[in-house]
Amino acid sequence: MKIISYNVNGIRSASTKNFFGWLQATDADMVCLQEVKAMPEQIPEIIALIEQLGYHHYWFPAEKKGYSGVAILTRIKPLHVEYGCGEEWIDREGRILRADFEDFSLMSLYMPSGSSGDERQVKKYAFMKFFDGYIDELRQAYPNLIISGDYNICHTPIDIHNPKSNANSSGFLPEEREWMDLFLKRGFIDTFRHFTKDPHHYTWWSFRAGSRGKNLGWRIDYHLATEPMLPRLKKVSILPDAVHSDHCPVLLELNV
Repeated sequence: MKIISYNVNGIRSASTKNFFGWLQATDADMVCLQEVKAMPEQIPEIIALIEQLGYHHYWFPAEKKGYSGVAILTRIKPLHVEYGCGEEWIDREGRILRADFEDFSLMSLYMPSGSSGDERQVKKYAFMKFFDGYIDELRQAYPNLIISGDYNICHTPIDIHNPKSNANSSGFLPEEREWMDLFLKRGFIDTFRHFTKDPHHYTWWSFRAGSRGKNLGWRIDYHLATEPMLPRLKKVSILPDAVHSDHCPVLLELNV
């Protein structure tokens, strides 16, 4: 089974760069999208393409047009889809969508960024605090859980191209990295690092200064899986050659 997580930085923009030709070639079973920046009713042509590829599709857009929003595309019809998390301000921004299947649940997550200023950094910390309790409770009902998405956090120095100069940058702040430490220690697996220990693997690059060509990036997109999923983990690949966005996709392969 192939599961892709991809912050597309606008599904309409990505679709003009042969996103759907690429997606067809991947033959992915499930796709978690972040930052779709569209409501389904705004993109009938894109919806038609998704359905032609054989996917059921579920959308949780932000109330603000052209902002945030998550989606899940899946060839296997879920038993249940949960839209949002019940926290009003988070749900207004379209950040959490979950699909429950027979033997596991899959969440598409788009954590807030704090890079635009102090106010959003405070919101990011509020999200992180809420998310801890929310996931602790959710895992009681759904122990086999994969949370795929853009966490907007580099966990360790090998996850960022220049840890020293970015020591005070949102996304690599000590408080954010400590949160990721504790989140993993409570029973989650960073599936990419489970298989790959070496540096220079990134999932996001600034549009500035030719950063992508020089591979001056950040690894902020993850598939985190609960520990009971460990026997099913087969392979995880970052796919930097997919260039529909300033992010690139991450592919998780599971044993069926």
